[in-house]
Amino acid sequence: MPQDPTERRVVVTGPPRRTRRAPGHYRPRTEIDEQTTLGHTYVRSLMRSQLRAGLTVFAVLVLLVGPLPLVFATAPDARRLKWAVLGFGLYVPLVLLARWYVRRAERNERDFVRLVGDR
Repeated sequence: MPQDPTERRVVVTGPPRRTRRAPGHYRPRTEIDEQTTLGHTYVRSLMRSQLRAGLTVFAVLVLLVGPLPLVFATAPDARRLKWAVLGFGLYVPLVLLARWYVRRAERNERDFVRLVGDR
């Protein structure tokens, strides 16, 4: 028992309220939130990959649909052929193209989240 009341110590135990980051600990999410140059680079990388997927789909769509007026101009009497090509021939490729785009965009986002997510 201490003699002097000013020498009395109180020990408090419990979980720490704040944890300090280790000096070597790196968090990309904070780089993005604070809008640093590195965070801007991360977001720009995601935007470029999404733009690349969109431009790929657009290019395939132009190559698929672009020549159709020329094909239809060479066969002016084939009305049923035109409707068959427009109604059925384009439906499956467009659905497959849309499905590829959505899967690619989701994969890009998943890779981005994995890159900036807490480890």
